[in-house]
Amino acid sequence: MDVLHERAAALDIGKRDLKACVRTPHPSRRNARQSEVRTFDTTTNSLLQLRDWLVAERVSIVVMEATGDYWRPPFYLLEDVLNVILVNAAHAKNLPGRKSDVADAVWLAQLAECGLLRASFVPPEPIRQLRDLTRYRSTLLAERSREAKRLEKELEDAGIKLSSVASDVLGKSGRNMIEAMLAGVSDAESLAELARGRLRKKLPALREALEGRVEATHRVLLRQLLEQK
Repeated sequence: MDVLHERAAALDIGKRDLKACVRTPHPSRRNARQSEVRTFDTTTNSLLQLRDWLVAERVSIVVMEATGDYWRPPFYLLEDVLNVILVNAAHAKNLPGRKSDVADAVWLAQLAECGLLRASFVPPEPIRQLRDLTRYRSTLLAERSREAKRLEKELEDAGIKLSSVASDVLGKSGRNMIEAMLAGVSDAESLAELARGRLRKKLPALREALEGRVEATHRVLLRQLLEQK
């Protein structure tokens, strides 16, 4: 098979270390190739040593599989000085018998030197940073929604039907009512009077909805849930 990259490298990355294989022309045998495999820790200092080695070997391509999130530190550290591509592990499956990390690295390097691997899209750094921020925001919103549902469930367990009347249980009015319940207020009339804005038009329904039995256990759980919002 034709060799497109005379000097190619591949990384098989784990949590604690990685195997790096460099494929180069054999120094004494014509049309032959040789592999050198080294092990590096995945700490930053060790990855810098890996980068120095790959630069010294003058590799024209470095390939790694998208294994969990382990690929990120090596990729980000190498991308500024080397041609690094990330590949889908499903596209780089070896023939039966590939049983070790070393064999994985050598196989990837062989595929890389022949140009048989298709690069996955990795967005540029500013987009990656923005994506991390937006994904975390989405996670926080999802967690907030789950906590709100748990809080509503506790209210329902106490016989409080606040969510049937108020569109936002955690709005200002809803929070004031829940805080009052936590402070020991159980009178539905007094709780309903804490309504603000348009919710005051629903005072009769609120009085009905706020009739319940909030026990000590409900208060403990409601307090913990409310503090997380």
